[in-house]
Amino acid sequence: MGCAGVLRATAITATVALLAACAGTGAESPSAQAACAPFAGYRGHQGTTVTVSSSIRDVEADKLVQAWETFQSCTGITIDYTGRADFEATLPAEVAAGRGPDLAFFPQPGLLAAMAHTGRLKPAGKDVAAEVERYYPADWKRYGVVDGVLYGAPLDGNVKSFVWYSPKYFAEHGYTVPQTWDDLIALSDRIAATGVKPWCAGIESGGATGWPVTDWLEDTLLRTAGPAVYDQWVEHRIPFDDPRVVAALERVGTILRNPRYVNGGYGGVESIAGTPFQEGGLPILQHQCALHRQASFYMNWWPANATIAEDGDLYAFYLPPVDPAAGRPVLGAGVFAAAFADRAEVQAVAAYLATPAFADSRARSGGVVSPNTGLDSNVLDNPIEKLSAGLLTDPGVTFRFDGSDQMPAAVGAGTFWSGMTDWIRGADTATVLHRIETSWPA
Repeated sequence: MGCAGVLRATAITATVALLAACAGTGAESPSAQAACAPFAGYRGHQGTTVTVSSSIRDVEADKLVQAWETFQSCTGITIDYTGRADFEATLPAEVAAGRGPDLAFFPQPGLLAAMAHTGRLKPAGKDVAAEVERYYPADWKRYGVVDGVLYGAPLDGNVKSFVWYSPKYFAEHGYTVPQTWDDLIALSDRIAATGVKPWCAGIESGGATGWPVTDWLEDTLLRTAGPAVYDQWVEHRIPFDDPRVVAALERVGTILRNPRYVNGGYGGVESIAGTPFQEGGLPILQHQCALHRQASFYMNWWPANATIAEDGDLYAFYLPPVDPAAGRPVLGAGVFAAAFADRAEVQAVAAYLATPAFADSRARSGGVVSPNTGLDSNVLDNPIEKLSAGLLTDPGVTFRFDGSDQMPAAVGAGTFWSGMTDWIRGADTATVLHRIETSWPA
C-alpha cells in the first residue's frame, strides 16, 4: 500500500509516523503534502538531530514532545529531548565542558543571562528575532535580552496574580468578586464574621519551602510601589529591605499572619508552613475556606471531578489592585528557548518554537499557555487557560517575571525562601528582610 492509502487508513498517531517515512522521499501523497505544507520553510535538514534539555519532565515532557511531532515528521529533523530535575544545577558545568545541549529551555531569566555572559549562548537568529518582534509583548521580550542582545524567545507562560475561589459558594452566600484591595479585605472580614476562615494557604515544598510567600510579596509590591520600583528591587538597585518592601510584606501579613483569616481547613497561622503547597487550596471545595492565592498552574492540583468554570466549583479572579497609579500589573513566570549552537537545523527548530503554530500545538495538549499574541484562543479548552492567555497578551497589562527567579540563586532560591518561611512562623518583618539583604552576593 502506498503512502496515500496508509494515510486514509490510519489514525493520527500513525499519520505522524507515515509523514516521517514519506518526508523527503519524493513520495509524499497529496494528504501528506497538505499536512506538511506549513513546515516547508524548515525543510532541507533531513537526517539531522537537535538536542534539547530543560527541567520539564514526566507527563508535561510527554506533552511537550507531542507538540513538535509533526514538525519532526515533516522536516526530518530529530529533536532529542532530555528533561532533568537537576537541569539548572548541571547545565553550567555541562556547557563549560562542551557537553551542553543545542537548545535549552530556561525557566529563569537569570540563568539565561548567566549563560549569555559565558559567551557560549548564541544570539537569536534572524528568524527567531522576527517571530519575537512580531508576536510577543514588550514586557516578555525584555527577559530574553541580555546586554541589548536577544538570546531567548518565550516558550510558555503562566499567571501568578490569581485568587482561586468557588463561584457556587460565592453565589450561595451573596459574595461578589472584589475589584479593589479594600474590597478584598472587606470580603475577607465578611466571611470571617460567619465563622469561616476566609483564606487557606500552604507553603511546604521540600527544599523550596517558602516560595509561595515570595510570590505574595512580589505581587503586592507591584501593586503598592509599581513596576519601576519592583524592577529596582529585583535588580538590587535598591536594598532588599527598602521601606517600600517592608510595607508590602506587612500588607501581606494582614492576610497571611491574621489569625481571623487563616488557615481554613488546616489550623492557625503556624499551619501554613507545614501544609504542602499542592494541598493549600483544597479546603475551598469543602467550604472550609473561600480564597487561595496561587498561580494558574494550580489547576493541575484540583481533583479531576471538580468543575473549573465561571459558575462552577472553582474559578479564579485577578488579585485586585492597591494603588491605581501602579497600573494593572501581572506577576508570572515562563520558559525561554535559547541556543548554544548556530547550525541551520538548530536555528530552524528555534524559529519554529517561537511561532504561533507551535504555541497552538503546545496549548492543545492542555495545561500550558503562551504569551504569543498569535495564539488561537479556540485551542484552549480550560477557562483558566483562556483567562491566563488573555492577561499575558493584554497590551493594557504590565507583566513582570517572578522576582526570585531573576535574583542570584543564593537569594532567590535560598535566603528569600527560607526567610519567608521564618516570617510565616512569626519572625519580625524588618529583621527577616534585612537578613536577606545582607545575604546578597557582592
